[in-house]
Amino acid sequence: MIEIIGARFRECGRVYYFKSGKFNLSKGDFCWVETNRGEHLAEVVMPTNKVYPNTIPENLQKVTRLANRDESDQLRNTDQKEAQAFATCQKKIAEHELPMKLVKCRFIDSGKRVIFFFTAEGRVDFRALIKDLAREFKIRIELRQIGVRDEAKILGGLGSCGRSLCCCTWLPHFTPISIKMAKQQNLSLNPQKISGLCGRLLCCLAYEVEFGCGVRFDDKKKKKNEFVCMSHRPFDPPM
Repeated sequence: MIEIIGARFRECGRVYYFKSGKFNLSKGDFCWVETNRGEHLAEVVMPTNKVYPNTIPENLQKVTRLANRDESDQLRNTDQKEAQAFATCQKKIAEHELPMKLVKCRFIDSGKRVIFFFTAEGRVDFRALIKDLAREFKIRIELRQIGVRDEAKILGGLGSCGRSLCCCTWLPHFTPISIKMAKQQNLSLNPQKISGLCGRLLCCLAYEVEFGCGVRFDDKKKKKNEFVCMSHRPFDPPM
């Protein structure tokens, strides 16, 4: 058995899993964990649990050390700091009259770098904007253009099913979705019914397309067979 924890890097953020090692952590604790971009401070939302090795990825990263009180306060104050930076960036965008919509601001690398996510219809020349932001914050600035699906993943929301969006809770990456998937399951082709908050086709159209195509039933009142489609969304995958 291997001991793991669930942690997130910001309030209401996505939960990631790490090997707890020698640390017995409880919900609400703060710790430093390994990531692909170095060590990051995280809040524990799932206490130490024992799981079978074959239920977790082989390259699962680990907890490196516990956080002290000052470091814990730093993570709690991140949201307020990001809100202020977001407002400042919006003001600068308006001053430069740039055709872009600011979506999110995130401080990473312990506040040494800030990323501003935005959407736009085409390419935007934001070189002057970056210079103004660098003078304002005096740290490394990065502007990253994202698509509408990524915007929904960052902002979150509730789907037509009444649950939180899959993309901002558990869906690791986006898969190609086509109108053919809706046709194979005999779903309504009304764009309002098969489109998500992002305006694109629902990600859940791909959940049961294989099942819907593989299972058929005979209907005496109809000459042709029909596909069976279950309309519910899958439960969150157990860890």
